[in-house]
Amino acid sequence: MKIIIALGNYGEKYNNTRHNVGFMFFDFLIGKSFLWEYDKRFNADIAYKDNIYFIKPRTFVNNSGLSLRKFMDYYNLLPKKLGLFPKKNLDLTDILTVVHDDLDIDFGRYKISTNSSSAGHNGVKSIIAHLKTQNFKRVRIGINNEYRKKIATERFVLQRFSRDENITIEKIFEEIKKDEI
Repeated sequence: MKIIIALGNYGEKYNNTRHNVGFMFFDFLIGKSFLWEYDKRFNADIAYKDNIYFIKPRTFVNNSGLSLRKFMDYYNLLPKKLGLFPKKNLDLTDILTVVHDDLDIDFGRYKISTNSSSAGHNGVKSIIAHLKTQNFKRVRIGINNEYRKKIATERFVLQRFSRDENITIEKIFEEIKKDEI
């Protein structure tokens, strides 16, 4: 089993925003018409295809770890210490990939990394805090551009992509797909 979780904010008003580039990648990868089912146990939309679970948390970006932890606990994917608490620093790189926006990477670029800190991304911080490890794969999609420094971060990440940027985003998604995340 493999899990790919995309970070984003749930709801129409957040569609096509920089913070939702993870959700946009899922729409590209498996299609908007793919059957997503809301699962209240995890407070997330879940899709399953080719032995891969795709997770879109409805907790908003900053609390993404809540949904993922509930999912991982439900499927017993986190070995426990003393039968209660997840072991720290587990290596989840073979089963977990997190797809998210990254302000430190220029728009039109992406990086795939493992075992790296959150670098200030609150959604990744939440996942690390809830899983007690940072040792998982991350697909970091760059959203930084020339306007970034002129606008408060909170406003910038909630801006919509322009038409031209959407064309570039699709090209980036193609490249990421080829990397066989």
